[in-house]
Amino acid sequence: MTTNASRLHLARSPHETAWRLADGLLRREYRLALGGFVILSLMVPTAMALAIDDRTLNGISVWIKPLKFQLSVGLYLLTLAWFVGALPVETRHGRAVRILVTLALATSAFEIGYITLQAARGLASHYNVADPFYRLMYTLMGIGAVTLAAASPALAVLLLRHRPQAWSTAFWLSVLLGLTLTFVLGAGSGGVLSAGNGHWIGGVRTDATGVPIFGWSRTGGDLRVAHFLGLHALQIMPVLGLIAERWAPGRAASFIVCAAALAYGVATLFVFVQALRGIPFIPA
Repeated sequence: MTTNASRLHLARSPHETAWRLADGLLRREYRLALGGFVILSLMVPTAMALAIDDRTLNGISVWIKPLKFQLSVGLYLLTLAWFVGALPVETRHGRAVRILVTLALATSAFEIGYITLQAARGLASHYNVADPFYRLMYTLMGIGAVTLAAASPALAVLLLRHRPQAWSTAFWLSVLLGLTLTFVLGAGSGGVLSAGNGHWIGGVRTDATGVPIFGWSRTGGDLRVAHFLGLHALQIMPVLGLIAERWAPGRAASFIVCAAALAYGVATLFVFVQALRGIPFIPA
């Protein structure tokens, strides 16, 4: 029998559902959630600029990079907000979380601000070392990116010490492993990519003939694939944890989560090594 409550739930519009999700995130961790939503909102003017501005850089629109980074960083902050909201109240109001939130917001604002500004000027933000100023800014971007990624293992430590009572063991493990993999794989591959000054990208600095949307090279190895997989482990692993929790009982779900994390790490490292060998992720 369908209850009145379930009828109301089914009758909710997508807009109402989205608003409830946004409101829930803001209630869980207002600062990170607000920062995430502000960065995502920047995608609207960026998309408008993409539609009317025909300038290109490396073979694609100058606005593609800020658009992708706004989406990625915005979702990253919202994911952190959801996890921070699961911590005990006293921990959320403590010094460690305050520092984590401040650094995450500051580095996000700097990264997105500089990338978007350079796009508006028709100039590269990454691998731009044309003069001392741009070398300094690129160095600061690297420091900011590592600092932002470091919020993941820092939060993993807090969740390890203060396990949310509402979380099952399998889901808890999936979150901890996802946060850890994000830093190890994402920051690790990003460091190698930065050290190579972008020349690990198929040997040719162009995205025009790459994989649609992502721009990954189809003619040579591209470390950005492994970097992408690493950075989004904190979102992918919890989803796998929820699936394991639903379809496997107790300890079996936890075993599946650990096996999935191992497989995810191995797959990302395999893609990383393939890129170093000059083999494209998706050949032309």
